[in-house]
Amino acid sequence: MKDLKQRALRGGLARIISQASTLFLRMGSLVIMARILNPRDFGLVGMATAMVGVFGIFGDFGLTSAAVQHTTITEEQSSTLFWINLLVGATLTMLALAAAPFVAAFYHQQHLTSVTAVLATAFLFNAAAIQHSALLERQMRFVALSMLDIFSLLLSTSIGIGMALRGFGYWSLVVTSTVTPLIFMLGVWLAAGWVPGRPRKCEGITSMMRFGGILSLNGLATYISGNLDKVLLGRFWGAEALGIYGRAYQLVNIPTTNLNSAAGGVVFAALSRLHGHPDRQRSYFLKGYSLVLGVTIFITFSCEIFASDIIHIFLGPKWDHAIPIFRLLAPTTLGFAILTPINVLLTACGLVEKSLKVSLVTAPILILGYSMGLPWGPNGVASGYSAIMILATVPLMAWAVRETSVSFQDLLQTIGRPLVSGAVAGITAFGLQILYGRLLHPIPRLAMGVFVISSVYLWMLLYVMKQKSFYIEVIRGLRKTPSTDDPLMASNQ
Repeated sequence: MKDLKQRALRGGLARIISQASTLFLRMGSLVIMARILNPRDFGLVGMATAMVGVFGIFGDFGLTSAAVQHTTITEEQSSTLFWINLLVGATLTMLALAAAPFVAAFYHQQHLTSVTAVLATAFLFNAAAIQHSALLERQMRFVALSMLDIFSLLLSTSIGIGMALRGFGYWSLVVTSTVTPLIFMLGVWLAAGWVPGRPRKCEGITSMMRFGGILSLNGLATYISGNLDKVLLGRFWGAEALGIYGRAYQLVNIPTTNLNSAAGGVVFAALSRLHGHPDRQRSYFLKGYSLVLGVTIFITFSCEIFASDIIHIFLGPKWDHAIPIFRLLAPTTLGFAILTPINVLLTACGLVEKSLKVSLVTAPILILGYSMGLPWGPNGVASGYSAIMILATVPLMAWAVRETSVSFQDLLQTIGRPLVSGAVAGITAFGLQILYGRLLHPIPRLAMGVFVISSVYLWMLLYVMKQKSFYIEVIRGLRKTPSTDDPLMASNQ
């Protein structure tokens, strides 16, 4: 137990570095691809991805989290889970192949038959990597996982850009999506050095299957609510409208998605080990929650204020229609940053039924919001999405944390400080931009704006809100061996 905090913090640092690198690669790929390809190319791939991506929810049947969440897992259990995952992956690949003609008919785009068929192979690659990845995660070998994430993305991105430059159009996006899981699969096989044995009927598999099944239903509800907007836009407004909306959605979510991924894997593994120690679990969760929200709130306000410059710099002038969509979608990143870690906490505590209930309530609320905006196109969908997310976040948050070691008051305290700091910094940066904005070109204007908002935000958060000692304490924790009385476990409330 005494090494858990140090390993988790080191793992967290490795994952943060990894996610920073993958963020750079994804942003670089997006910048280059957006200038080579057109919105319709992105829209066509987005149509297929939104439809068949639902099969990916069942790719591991929740068994990765089940394997990590269990205190102990035997060699026989891991081997049996591997073969179950592989069978599920092969089944999903066949189902996606069978669905390809129907996807093309739904969108009235015959090109999507072959696109969907190629994308289907990713399900098999992902399934074959699940238990090897879970083994590395249980061992908290986050450095190895991070390096594999970076390498697989770097290689696939390079291939995709090369194909785009040679005129392959949307096929460059398709190949990028399939090469990434293939390289990652081969990498985790080599890194884990584990060869699964024959599948056997062994104790504990049924409970893990039940745990994983509930997680899969949870993921299904989350996927549908997060992707039905794209399906509806593609069906009723066409590939170009979806391409514009999809790039704005991707650009506004890339930073926070990488952040949540970096924090989520490490925090989930640690919180699962702290199950049965509610005080330590609460403290550890709130530390991570504070860090994630602190960064996300800064990103959210920056996206709102500097939307025009961000789109022009990263996507180019032909994507001007994405500016209002980007700005309208920015609040959703904060809503997900507030709710997603709570789902991680529920899963780590074994409260998967509660997590499923939260998702089943959240999904129809979000669908209602953006469906009401559908008649007004991408802008209307983005407006409805953000409006309903803002209204629903607080009541969902209050309900979700019941039965956990964390209280609603804990969350409000944790959110309040960075939120007030972000609001003050945002208002300051917006006011100053009105004064000097027209005098500068987009790049220096964005650089100046980011400098202003980050300076004011840090001053407010560290000094006015008196959080400097808290963040120094966390940084120091990365460089020392914690004991059972580790001060990092103390609450910062």
